[in-house]
Amino acid sequence: MANFNYAKKELNLKIVYYGTSLGGKTTSIRSIYARLNHEHKGQLMSLATDLDQTIFFDFLPVDVGEIKGWKLRFHLYTVPGQVYYNASRKLVLRNVDGLVFVVDSQQERLEENIESMYNLQDNLNAYNLCIDDIPMVVQYNKRNLPNIVALKDLQIHFNPAGRPHFESVALRGIGIFETLKSVCQLTIMKQIDTLPTV
Repeated sequence: MANFNYAKKELNLKIVYYGTSLGGKTTSIRSIYARLNHEHKGQLMSLATDLDQTIFFDFLPVDVGEIKGWKLRFHLYTVPGQVYYNASRKLVLRNVDGLVFVVDSQQERLEENIESMYNLQDNLNAYNLCIDDIPMVVQYNKRNLPNIVALKDLQIHFNPAGRPHFESVALRGIGIFETLKSVCQLTIMKQIDTLPTV
């Protein structure tokens, strides 16, 4: 849910990267963070668990400017990938404005990805949210590996609604900014009619 800072005239929007463990969520956010100009980003924070981590930071996009007098600030989060950290996953989803579902394209990870998608839907339902009502982009990661599932087959499993999707190699920074730009645009468009005039 969008957060308005009336004192600073800022609209704060929360984007959550969701997906299975070691699928590329953290790598994507770290790669984005490393490439953003220092003056347009906050501090990268990390909450580590034994085997996974949740990371987050906020940034002010340079090329968006203002909308109806509001400056935009995005807060990017990842969720822990392991199922046994589900309480943390659910908590990170609270007040979400936009989603990036990161799919590990490797054949042997297909079932885990499907499980993660069902888990996302369940956790959204806990907040009385429907996945169809939230701006979402699908990021198919690890497309450089030899044992990947064909894109058309991944689309059947993870994107039957035809949402924007991008192929990526997060370790190399490929496809991550296209994904980010798309989810930010979708999230802004969802909020634009609800913006009060300052």
